[in-house]
Amino acid sequence: MKFLLVLLLIPLFTIPAFAESQILSTDKGTLDVKLSYEEIKAGELTRLPIEFINPMLQKTQVHVDYRIMITESGETIFQTPNLIHTSEGIINGFKFEFPQDGTYNMKIGIEGILFTPITAETVSFDIVVGESSAQLINPYEEKGGGCLIATAAYGSEMAPQVQLLREIRDNQLMNTESGTAFMSGFNELYYSFSPYIADMQRENPMFKEAVKLGLTPMLSSLAIMENAESESEVLGLGLSVIALNLGMYIGLPAFGILRLYQIRKN
Repeated sequence: MKFLLVLLLIPLFTIPAFAESQILSTDKGTLDVKLSYEEIKAGELTRLPIEFINPMLQKTQVHVDYRIMITESGETIFQTPNLIHTSEGIINGFKFEFPQDGTYNMKIGIEGILFTPITAETVSFDIVVGESSAQLINPYEEKGGGCLIATAAYGSEMAPQVQLLREIRDNQLMNTESGTAFMSGFNELYYSFSPYIADMQRENPMFKEAVKLGLTPMLSSLAIMENAESESEVLGLGLSVIALNLGMYIGLPAFGILRLYQIRKN
């Protein structure tokens, strides 16, 4: 079942991942902050691009005043001496040398938007530096994580469609052995590309609408899973959902193409 579910979702979301990135909201939710990089090695300067995003407009927020602080084991190893202003809302020139392997915390504080001071808001990223590479600790991989693609498509984590996905995951899948096993494997795949799909939706409204249109049939069929309470029901209804989606996303297009071919041939 795990393999079939992953296979089912791949046609909707397959996009290659070329860099690590994470988008988190500030503690008061005024802005989303994107941190990304290609590779991190201890002892080498690493460029860490940062982008400030207006979650309401789904666009880069210009004219932001910010501070950066990096700590390791609670000890501050870097901090900007003064408040810094970015007119573009994108910081491409920030570089930092992580002295050794370990877990670092990067805290970004925001104190002004559009030349207007605001009550300080912060967002924190945990970065794990290994022997040859690093990865952002992904807070979405555990129960309670976010549905990045659906959230970007529908504009809010509180959208009914996003809440439906969250409820099915937490109330049905995570409460059964097979569902938990599926989510463990699926999260590893999903969060390897979903941040990039979400970014593309923010940058391209037409792509966002296309993703939303593609999600609609799947969301409708997944509603069936709300009735699953036991292990056998999760498996039975899960297989039914798979069959239904295979028909919608593969069977119907294939039939349409075949029918069109026959019409043109005649």
